[in-house]
Amino acid sequence: MIYPVNIKNSSDLLAITQKIQTDPRAFAYLAPKSNILHFYGEHVDYRAAAFLKQELLARGGDTIVTKHVIDGKSDFSDVLIMATPTQLKSLLEKLKSMDCWGLKSLREELSQAFTNINKNNWNVGEKLKLDNDTKLMAIINLTPDSFHEASRFNENNILDTAEKFLSQGASILDIGAESTRPGFEPVSVNTELERLIPALKILRKKFPDAIISVDTYKSEAANIAISEGADIINDISGFEFDDKMPELISRLGVPYVLSHFQKEPCENILSSMIKYFSGKLQILDNLGVKRENLILDPGLGFGKTSEDNFEIIKNLESLKVFGLPILVGHSRKRFTGKNLFATVALSGILYGRVNILRVHDVEENARAVEMAKCLRNVSV
Repeated sequence: MIYPVNIKNSSDLLAITQKIQTDPRAFAYLAPKSNILHFYGEHVDYRAAAFLKQELLARGGDTIVTKHVIDGKSDFSDVLIMATPTQLKSLLEKLKSMDCWGLKSLREELSQAFTNINKNNWNVGEKLKLDNDTKLMAIINLTPDSFHEASRFNENNILDTAEKFLSQGASILDIGAESTRPGFEPVSVNTELERLIPALKILRKKFPDAIISVDTYKSEAANIAISEGADIINDISGFEFDDKMPELISRLGVPYVLSHFQKEPCENILSSMIKYFSGKLQILDNLGVKRENLILDPGLGFGKTSEDNFEIIKNLESLKVFGLPILVGHSRKRFTGKNLFATVALSGILYGRVNILRVHDVEENARAVEMAKCLRNVSV
């Protein structure tokens, strides 16, 4: 896979050069080139890697390769492509005549990645329009055991809660009837529906124009929820728990949040996540699911260490390789200390980088997002 990486300073660049095992003496020369587009490629044929480096050097860019590419002691190399948009377009034009050494597939992936990172407008389903102005998804839990006690609601207070969240700036209401906190105990689909459907009916009647998402990984519950007026299916499992979910999404043609889910930490979270989404999207493509109905969620906290979570947050732009909107659920997660202030701080940092933030505390996060928006529009 070819995917963009977020390099903000020389320390970020140094870390990647060390990972690729480039010649350490090259860093002083490469550092000034860090303020441009960066695309990371894995397991590239050493001849293709050498070709990329030669062609980009001729255009004023560069490609970081492993130190043994030149002497042929390494058959493959990870690569970091460093180029301005103009240099990249010129390289892609050159690559049209090169199909050897895996350059054809590399060209196609690089071209797609370059196109996708510039996409910033989506119409998801009939109601949801997304752009760089990050929206808030309000969490409404209909469970007695949600990890954040203050987010637990029921039929008696859900209308007041929803009205408050919408007035505070929430664009989406996300209702869930089963806790998915670490170590959660699954509930039956009947129990989930007994909690979910009455609340959903009340919300839909009171707020006919509101966008309502249902947090469920069960296809049966999702199907009934959509028939009762839900707009979006938010599946934290990436259909790992229910293999009937993809067919349902295809048949209903409704927006679907595809989440990265893993049970245990892995060695390289970013690479693993890119490969995971690539495989999942291929399954959905094969079933005829429309890409415009999909939203990606990196699944912060699910089988990930704190270091993994921060690595994902730092490199969220890598997910733009798929050209889909991004949702992040960071609110009061364990890696934030379940802390409101840490959550709000992250919301400000994430504004403009993701399309939807899923939060418990709408008013506080809305203020952080609004401040970030103001700062982004100020010339310094």
